Amino acid sequence: MQADIQAAITDLGTKVTNLTTVNASAIALINGIAAQITAAVTAADNDADAVAAVTAIADTVQAQAASLAAAVSANTPSAKPGA
Repeated sequence: MQADIQAAITDLGTKVTNLTTVNASAIALINGIAAQITAAVTAADNDADAVAAVTAIADTVQAQAASLAAAVSANTPSAKPGA
C-alpha cells in the first residue's frame, strides 16, 4: 500500500513537472511572437513588404493561439457534479 502511494506521488510529481515545462514553453512562444509582431509593426512604416510580414505573423499567432486553446480545452477535465 505504501509503495502504491509513493508511486502515485512520484507519478504526480512527474506530471506537474511536465505541465510546468509545457506552460513555460507556451509562454515563451506567445511572448516571442508578440515581440516579432512589435518589431514588424515598428519596421512597417508604410512599407508594403513589412505590412505583409506583420499580417503573416499575426496569422501565425492566431493559428497557434487556436491550437493551444484547443489543446488546453481537450486536456482539461470537466468539473464533476457536486465537486
